[in-house]
Amino acid sequence: MSSGAAPRHLRTLFLSDIHLGTRGSQADLLLDFLKWHDAETIFLVGDIVDGWRLKRSWYWPQTHNDVVQKLLRKGRKGARLIYLPGNHDEFLRDYLGTHLGGVEVVDRIVHETADGKRLLVIHGDQFDVVVRHAKWLAYLGDGAYEFALALNTVVSKIRRKLGFDYWSLSAWAKLKVKNAVSFIGAFEQALITEARRVGADGVVCGHIHHATIREDLGVRYINTGDWVESCTAIAEHHDGRLEILRWSVIAKDLPYIVDEEQESEADQVAA
Repeated sequence: MSSGAAPRHLRTLFLSDIHLGTRGSQADLLLDFLKWHDAETIFLVGDIVDGWRLKRSWYWPQTHNDVVQKLLRKGRKGARLIYLPGNHDEFLRDYLGTHLGGVEVVDRIVHETADGKRLLVIHGDQFDVVVRHAKWLAYLGDGAYEFALALNTVVSKIRRKLGFDYWSLSAWAKLKVKNAVSFIGAFEQALITEARRVGADGVVCGHIHHATIREDLGVRYINTGDWVESCTAIAEHHDGRLEILRWSVIAKDLPYIVDEEQESEADQVAA
């Protein structure tokens, strides 16, 4: 790293719902985030690649490829990479129990934190009744969501030109809809019930794009959020403490650094 700045080192990092292959993916912001954060273990908690959209139309800019390469590079440097497929990258469920390029692919796993807490890690779509029993409706909703994200991109560009921080129109609208709020509550309860069933102290999931850490439900409920609307991740520090990292908020407080390794690789490709 130039300027003598070192990335923040964490025990564990949880990322989900990046949706590479879509125009709504904030891959450029995620690249910045990954430059500043290293971890001993990185959980990719589903919907990292959006197979649904890629089937309809191919979209894969260089920044999306850079995210994949950045993650694989962290694996080569010693990080353990664990991929838990979601509904949008469900094609990877054909490879459960295997290693793909050094990445472990599993449906679910129990992670033990530094302070001895057992956390069930799972994407969560398995507990979404729409995805499980009415996939056609899920596809229809995905199309409407894609339109909202396109509008969100326009709003975001205008805000950036005016000097404002990143803000998600689609996330704001979703939380204002009563039915969406009710769905989130039912989803949380379903995941908590599953964590209790397997004897875990908590659950880490993604799927609904709503980052939170809740301690008031009897079992700890942790949602990683996403890299489409909120640009969030869950970090486990070396003492076991868990924290939501909101990159759109904290990035502006960091000095600009350049990943020299990535730049040199980019130059080689260009050459």
